[in-house]
Amino acid sequence: MKTTPRRTTRKHPVNVTLSEDLVAEARRFTDNLSGVVESLLTEFVAREQQRRSKIVEDARATAALWNDFEERVGSFADDHSTL
Repeated sequence: MKTTPRRTTRKHPVNVTLSEDLVAEARRFTDNLSGVVESLLTEFVAREQQRRSKIVEDARATAALWNDFEERVGSFADDHSTL
């Protein structure tokens, strides 16, 4: 699990509701539950940013393909437009 360090080291307390049993079990593995949660949240944010960037990139590529097609072939609406 490789994490990207955050730009800011300032911490902010937040309230999170978690299963009591899950927290008890996690405490068996770590004394630093906040650190583990922060690490996992950092990974989640990075994956989500990549996923959303990919969606935007795919949409731009699709629009470029449609624009190229329209330039080469023309619009299907051109044959049917009354404007």
